[in-house]
Amino acid sequence: MTTDLLPTDAIPQGFQYNAVKAGIKTSGNLDLAVAHAPQGATAAAMFTTNQMAAAPVIVGRKHLEIGGGVIHTLVVNAGNANCATGEAGYNACKEVCFTAAELFGGKPQEVFPSSTGIIGVPFPAEKLMAALPAAKEGLGNAPGHIEHFARAIMTTDTRPKTAHATIEVDGITARILGVGKGAGMIHPQLGPPHATMLVYLFTDLQIKPLYLRNLLQAAVEPSFNSISIDGDTSTNDTVLLLASGACGAVYAPGYHPQVEAALLEVCQSLAHQIVDDGEGVTHVVTLQINRAHSTADAKKIAKAIAHSPLCKTAWSSADPNWGRIIAAAGYSGVHFDPSRVSIHIGRHPVFEHGTVSPSFNKAATHATMQQREFTITVDMAQGDASCRFLTCDLTGEYVRINADYSS
Repeated sequence: MTTDLLPTDAIPQGFQYNAVKAGIKTSGNLDLAVAHAPQGATAAAMFTTNQMAAAPVIVGRKHLEIGGGVIHTLVVNAGNANCATGEAGYNACKEVCFTAAELFGGKPQEVFPSSTGIIGVPFPAEKLMAALPAAKEGLGNAPGHIEHFARAIMTTDTRPKTAHATIEVDGITARILGVGKGAGMIHPQLGPPHATMLVYLFTDLQIKPLYLRNLLQAAVEPSFNSISIDGDTSTNDTVLLLASGACGAVYAPGYHPQVEAALLEVCQSLAHQIVDDGEGVTHVVTLQINRAHSTADAKKIAKAIAHSPLCKTAWSSADPNWGRIIAAAGYSGVHFDPSRVSIHIGRHPVFEHGTVSPSFNKAATHATMQQREFTITVDMAQGDASCRFLTCDLTGEYVRINADYSS
């Protein structure tokens, strides 16, 4: 759901937010976002598995390790990824964390940095540090503060992305809020301690760091690790979960499944919003792989289809070219018997028993594919594992945006 629909009573207690203009984005728009937990928050994060990790990913991972999983301040900039910037970029990131700690309180290792934008451009730490006092002065926890935060972290996004859930835990109202960005360079492959995908999750539940890590990992796999816009895994992908404990309710694993369900709901909403706002996207496609031998096999098949330029361009024109789908499954690296596989686009059968379905209706299938969203179901008839994977089409607009991105 969008920020303008965010009700005040859905905002977790124990956090303050703000965003300012630091002069990093050439557009002059908001580009520095801050979230502050005055009393501190337990934290867990998952980061990109790209070996070319950006400086804030390296620093953020280290801060969580040496800080015992406690964060006081989150500092996010857009317009510069601080990646491939060498030792200077790493030191600049650390310098911003030191400055933020002096201003907001806490230790430098209790500051969590994030960046998104162009790779390989010197990081303007002095602009961030100069803007941090204004960010502190305007801190608040109203819907408008969160909207500014969500807008400041955008790059090629066309709209801010938020989601929220309210739950009862032992008779106490608790809240989960998610803010994310991402429209291109989206194929998160997040591993434990994923332009870029950045997601920040806030809850006022009290949760121990170990429990927080387990919660996050369980929510990420079927959400952010199951989407792709273009197959490119960013150098900066990050999902951070912060728990302030301010509502007074304590999460205990095994006793509060509603917490796990609510976190997954928020993550899946943000994941869908990211794909739906993908660069040049005109169709959101759900790949439902059923009856695979294993979940890993199902995801391999889904990724092969999702990353096929031939499949993605066919979807852009609503072309029911089922041959490209089964071909992509065939080179996925998963062994299967094609004669047992069936494929449906929407409710329409297109492939079965190793060839075109005798019930294939090209016109009706084309009409289904003209909708903004549709599902392709691939039944492998090999086992009982399944996978749901969200992806999109590939259009000329995507090429235009990314051909000119650095200029």
